[in-house]
Amino acid sequence: MGIFERYLSVWVALSITLGVILGLWQPDVFQVIANLEIAHVNIVVAMFIWVMIYPMMVQIDFSAIKNVGKNPKGLVLTIIINWLVKPFTMAALGWLFFNYLFVDWVEPASAQEYIAGMILLGVAPCTAMVFVWSQLTKGDANYTLVQVSVNNVIMIFAFAPISALLLGVSDIEVPWETLIISVLLYVLLPLIAGVLTRKFLNNGNNAQSLNNLLARLKPWSVVGLLATVVLLFGFQAETIIDDPKTIGLIAIPLMIQTYGIFLIAYLAAKWMKLSHNIAAPACLIGTSNFFELAVAVAISLFGLHSGAALATVVGVLVEVPVMLSLVYFINRTKNWF
Repeated sequence: MGIFERYLSVWVALSITLGVILGLWQPDVFQVIANLEIAHVNIVVAMFIWVMIYPMMVQIDFSAIKNVGKNPKGLVLTIIINWLVKPFTMAALGWLFFNYLFVDWVEPASAQEYIAGMILLGVAPCTAMVFVWSQLTKGDANYTLVQVSVNNVIMIFAFAPISALLLGVSDIEVPWETLIISVLLYVLLPLIAGVLTRKFLNNGNNAQSLNNLLARLKPWSVVGLLATVVLLFGFQAETIIDDPKTIGLIAIPLMIQTYGIFLIAYLAAKWMKLSHNIAAPACLIGTSNFFELAVAVAISLFGLHSGAALATVVGVLVEVPVMLSLVYFINRTKNWF
């Protein structure tokens, strides 16, 4: 691991701090950036995520994908955790904490928005960031791609009804355009670019050129991640500084959810006798969230400065350091598998 990957937790902490400082210093600039969107998908954030994902896609060897069918258990685990467990545990924790445990500290209207934000996080399994986590745990890149692709297909059909069920609103307006554009920008376009890049270099039978390109691109994945973190925290800087207590209250159930879902998935992976390079990304997909989509939908349904939008951004605050701790744990427990 290079200096970017080895000290990623330090760079993330600095990026969060920088995002808040810049958001307070130049709020008008961040407002302009926030308005650069198509179907509530922020174009600048999409560009940074594209930079983060493209190097991962170049590494994928499609000739190896045909072997995924020989071990379907990893896909089964991902589907069960993402669609039969995670959304409902997230909603249950939101209701428990904000309707009961934190009821004396939060206004009822705000509590419902925080719960809504948590639900949107729970119904949006990770699509982009999981390629970073998979790489850091030496996961099977081809298998990870298939897992993410299956989740995207399911998400198109399951996101609306599960969100409606858990939000308790039968006529919830789900921004399909946001969902489709997000998948195109965060998965399909970088995937096509990666495939074309790999095909071009392989046609020249120059494996060294491919390896050199990957070595040059690798740091840019982390740069894209850190730039995304800076922007998201810049958008919510004033709220984070003005109301730190609420940030802490939202973070508690989110952290419990993240570690709890990981524990369930990791133990299940061990029980299913999955290999480590399949178990690691399978568990991390279920643990992390498609926060870009969750933020976009929360803003679409409730507004940029709503409690729902704040909860999704707190999800980013919690997710990045927690996921790094899980990456560390996964790498230290490789001998379990």
